[in-house]
Amino acid sequence: MYAYITYGEAMSAEHDHDSGHSARWEIGFAIASGVTYTAGMIAEYALGLSGVGTALFLATYFFGGFFTIRSAIRSTLAGKFEVDFLMLVAAIGAASIGRFAEGAVLLFLFSLGHALEEFALARASKSIEALAGLAPRTALVHVGGPSTTAGEFVDRQVDDLTVGDLVLIRPNARVSADGVVIDGRSAIDQSAVTGESMPVEKEPATGRAGAENTVFAGTVNGSGALVVRVTALAKDSTLSRVVELVASTDQAKSPTQRFLDRFQRIYVPAVIAFVIGVFVVGYVALGKPFDDAFYLAMAVLVAASPCALALATPSAVLAGVARAARAGVLVKGGAPLETLGRVTSIAFDKTGTLTWGEPRVTDTVAAPGSPLDDLLATTLAVERLSDHPLAAAVADAVAARTSTVLSATDLQSVTGRGVRAVVEGEAVEIGNERLFTDIGVALDPVAADVERLQAAGRTLMIVRRGGRFLGVIGVMDTPRREAGQVLDRLRESGMTDIVMISGDHQQVAEAVGREVGVDRALGGLLPEDKVSHVRELSGGDRARRCAMVGDGVNDAPAMAQADVGIAMGAAGSAVALETADVALMSDDLGRLPFAVRLSRRTSRIIRQNLIAALGIVVFLVIVTFLGMPMGPVVFIHEGSTLIVVANALRLLRLLRFEVGREHEGVEHEARPVHEPVAA
Repeated sequence: MYAYITYGEAMSAEHDHDSGHSARWEIGFAIASGVTYTAGMIAEYALGLSGVGTALFLATYFFGGFFTIRSAIRSTLAGKFEVDFLMLVAAIGAASIGRFAEGAVLLFLFSLGHALEEFALARASKSIEALAGLAPRTALVHVGGPSTTAGEFVDRQVDDLTVGDLVLIRPNARVSADGVVIDGRSAIDQSAVTGESMPVEKEPATGRAGAENTVFAGTVNGSGALVVRVTALAKDSTLSRVVELVASTDQAKSPTQRFLDRFQRIYVPAVIAFVIGVFVVGYVALGKPFDDAFYLAMAVLVAASPCALALATPSAVLAGVARAARAGVLVKGGAPLETLGRVTSIAFDKTGTLTWGEPRVTDTVAAPGSPLDDLLATTLAVERLSDHPLAAAVADAVAARTSTVLSATDLQSVTGRGVRAVVEGEAVEIGNERLFTDIGVALDPVAADVERLQAAGRTLMIVRRGGRFLGVIGVMDTPRREAGQVLDRLRESGMTDIVMISGDHQQVAEAVGREVGVDRALGGLLPEDKVSHVRELSGGDRARRCAMVGDGVNDAPAMAQADVGIAMGAAGSAVALETADVALMSDDLGRLPFAVRLSRRTSRIIRQNLIAALGIVVFLVIVTFLGMPMGPVVFIHEGSTLIVVANALRLLRLLRFEVGREHEGVEHEARPVHEPVAA
């Protein structure tokens, strides 16, 4: 697939999941081994044709052992002895003492279980491969003129597009590249990338790029034609990054997978040593005949082989990740998928997560004896130089209220506190209380206004110029109406500690926290403070897991500290895609409870498989020493493997998990559009 890493390239050779074609071959060989085994049993025991029966059992060895041998050779050459190796040893051992039927059924049932697992993985991988095929291979690119009114649009390979190219998106066609709309209006179906169920209206960009003018490769245009300026190469598009990250699922193995890998490296050699010990004790110490001692050793080998353990996790992980991707939730591997299912504490950043991140100016209060126009004009001059989202909102609001034009220079950002600049030769400070506390300046002239506005839940910008306070500007960020419902659903899923952390003043944080319904609201935090609080939430307790939800940019350190970092609106942020463990592709908080429910369901099935697999191994080892023959041991052992695989096949239903019900219990709220408001 052009410009993308394919699923087969990303998956490890260890599992040989390179395509559904391999899975079909394995199913075919498993069926053939079953046919030859059944025919051999009929010939051997019903018709008395022992020679024909033996030949058919040998054919079963070939068909049932073909893929097993390949896997065993590959792992052995890599210095690992895994379950496949034990199965081959047991089958060869059975044949060496003339027990061809028992060795044949062992390979038949083992190959059938492995083939069914491959089938489950191949089915799950189709969802990922379908993502990679969404974007068209060609684009209509503008050439031959300085604007779209001159020149023409010609076909060009998407791989050849460069940043800045102008691309025509025809009605009802797929968008060929990530970009910003510069001409035309239409509604685009972005469900394949962001999971949004309703088309999103797009219009030409007039300033900074936003959701209303940003488009993604692979999405479907509506009835209007659009001209889009390309902002990313094909290999760097949002869809390409999503496909690459989801396709490399097994590179971030879950805790259970890592445990099983370590377990097999120790367990398999231990089983071989134990089986040798059983043979030596039986043959030498107890004086049993060679065939009887060897037969018991092979039966113990079969009983102790953890076949089902090896099959318990991979299909579950891949199915869960694929389902999440289809719902616009990018889960970067088995580790975050399984860990999210164990999370009991969750921290939310306030701005842009529990609130919309679209601040509005609600109060402009001049200091006693200071003209309001001085406050407005000075603030406008400084904030126009800043690229902070809050600065843009303030500048838009105050610009409509003053005609005075001042010039600002030497802008300096003070992290977590505000900014400094020079206006008309005078030093200007604009920021929160901490900005002035750090330099030892009392807030007496504006202290009453500061206290009143903070109590009302406002974020404050205190303005001082030339050593005198000009006043205070109050800003309020609109909480998401759906935030409270989301938190309720999370509590129903088992979250016991929901915390909001914010850089705003404690009173502001508490006001927002009360409105959305968090358990605790922590304000006045710098980025390093957020890291400390996230660390405290997990408390160093291995049984306790903490998630952090933010925008993936200024929250990156806290998200990295959490057991699972969850980024909002990652479709428009390359940083969020790279830093987060889980990314909500649309700016849609309502999908978070769905992601948690999916993770918990996946983890539950994995636990069921592991308990069943370990229980059967313990039971079979005991009954083998009590005298159960190899035949029943093989059937029970491989039968348990088939049960585990059948349980894993239930995970194919995860590909349809809560389809259309991702927002169950949460009334989705569209992003509000606010005009600048000045009080």
